[in-house]
Amino acid sequence: MAPTSSSFALLVALLALAPSLHAAPPTSISGLLARQDDIIPLTREEVSAFKPYTWYAATTACNLSAIMEWNCGTNCEANPTFKPIATGGDGDYTQFWFAGYDPTLDTVIVAHQGTDVSKLLPVLIDLDILQVNLNSTLFPGVDPSVLVHEGFAGTHSRSAPGVIAAVQQALSMSQRKTITRLTFRMTLTGAAIALLDAVYLPLHLPSDVTVSYRGYASPRVGNQAFADYVDSLGMSATRVNNKEDPVPVLPPIQILGYHHVSGEIHIRDDNVWVSCPGQDNPSAQCSTGDVNFSNFNATQHPGPFDGVSMGTC
Repeated sequence: MAPTSSSFALLVALLALAPSLHAAPPTSISGLLARQDDIIPLTREEVSAFKPYTWYAATTACNLSAIMEWNCGTNCEANPTFKPIATGGDGDYTQFWFAGYDPTLDTVIVAHQGTDVSKLLPVLIDLDILQVNLNSTLFPGVDPSVLVHEGFAGTHSRSAPGVIAAVQQALSMSQRKTITRLTFRMTLTGAAIALLDAVYLPLHLPSDVTVSYRGYASPRVGNQAFADYVDSLGMSATRVNNKEDPVPVLPPIQILGYHHVSGEIHIRDDNVWVSCPGQDNPSAQCSTGDVNFSNFNATQHPGPFDGVSMGTC
């Protein structure tokens, strides 16, 4: 499904909040060149390793009852051994989500729907960009300097109890005790919720459980302290961005000091996937350096990601 006129209006409104969405440049040309030299293309095998997770992310566009039966056409057929455990959300106030176990990957999968721009409330949640502290019950012990997007935090808190219950059940089926958080649909919210889950779950699960994050077209979720905190956790966190998609440069760094966590994989215009080190890499090969108010393409938001387009089922 291509972005609707509502999604274009939302993206343009957010982009217009700042004349440039580039991060502050490095203090020297040599510093920039060093960052660019570190940008490495992924091998074909590395790109292919994302494919099962990409299909799971695309499946968030499917009907929840079809997901529970694992009978949702091509999206489900791409991961034929998956065993669904639970679904939740209402697709409006709280994004749809599903969780289950993949015995082929031996990992628990949790995926969240993104913004449904045909509805008003999800769009208002995206626009609620004030920063707040993390819920102290869900995130005990996190420093109060860590601030996140108020809208994302609210919808995450509504899905968290159901998600952790499903995860605990699914973990009993996993040999390696691994959880992969991933998401996508049509703009913004899903990838942000998944990142918050990736921070939340380890605080409530046994220490032998390994959590990783695979986000597609993720916006920025919190401030510099949040980005640093997530990076300090040492988890495998990857966010894949497609070409000139504007969502990964929102909210703008200049507004309330939003920053990305590390781990960007950027799909260039030549369809080469490259690894962009750092939190907001300013190279023109990466989203922060490539996308701005005069250079963005919202139609690239759904992908394709190695042949898989999001938002359809």
